[in-house]
Amino acid sequence: MSKQPTPTRDHGGNLDAAMLAYGGTAEGWIDLSTGINPAPYAVPNVPASAWSALPRKPEQDALLTAATKAYRTEASITAFAGAQGAIQAVPYLQAPSEARVLTPTYNEHAAALRAAGWRVSEAATLSALQGAALAVVVNPNNPDGKRYAPAELRALAQNVGLLLVDESFVDPEPELSLAPNLDSDNIIVLRSFGKFYGLAGIRVGFALSSQKIAARLREFAGPWPVAGPSLSIAALALADVAWQQETVTRLTQDAARLDALAQAAGWQLIGGSPLFRTYATASAQVAQSHLAKHHIWSRIFPYSNSWIRLGLTHGSGNWRRLEQALAR
Repeated sequence: MSKQPTPTRDHGGNLDAAMLAYGGTAEGWIDLSTGINPAPYAVPNVPASAWSALPRKPEQDALLTAATKAYRTEASITAFAGAQGAIQAVPYLQAPSEARVLTPTYNEHAAALRAAGWRVSEAATLSALQGAALAVVVNPNNPDGKRYAPAELRALAQNVGLLLVDESFVDPEPELSLAPNLDSDNIIVLRSFGKFYGLAGIRVGFALSSQKIAARLREFAGPWPVAGPSLSIAALALADVAWQQETVTRLTQDAARLDALAQAAGWQLIGGSPLFRTYATASAQVAQSHLAKHHIWSRIFPYSNSWIRLGLTHGSGNWRRLEQALAR
């Protein structure tokens, strides 16, 4: 475990930077720099009132009911404008002290904690998180795909002040989720809507917790944390079990397809989830640049010279372009 300097809040999805360096238009690029489902849920017709009126309590309650059923949970649920909204609220639940983040992982957790005055240390193992006032685990982890059994995390919660488990990529692997058995007063589980459903732009996310914590989180979320159209769309998607099952099957197959292409290119699988894959290469910068010349954008990391992460693509034309680029 080591204290780290404040990192740059770099992210995938920065296609503007790719176009600035390599040209082209957004429509001509294949953006694999995020872990967002490239075949999104079909946006239904949204009632006109959702656009013209402030979000009403019945629609807000309908979203929470749909999330409760989809996540098979009895925990209290707080809606946010994406899981990111919850990440920024959690540091203010208690006075800042020592936080430990299981790394390497999504850098917004440490950044949000530091911005709120917390002393943040990195931990390489679950056991190294013990004793922290606030511990953060991403499960499955982004970007290396490490997974932690719910029983391991419940045991960890007994040895920390507050445990934050970010399950933003867990939808295709529900057996990893703490949501169905979230009976601890010191665990918060985050769920992202946009990644699995491919609708990151509508900005919906959730925090699952005890009633006491939820009451505090709702103070930070405010009266209208989710826009009216987003309430309508997300509630329908969360209830569409057939679409969810078909999507898990497709994502799993496409992840295996991507692994085969990467292996043929000489890359070694580090890990991932059905929504993204991370590989070791001779040089991550060289690999990213090579793909970028073919207008395919990827994600590399400041802490590794070899890791490159690819999200999935969709459509025969895009798969053909990716296969050709990796084969050259």
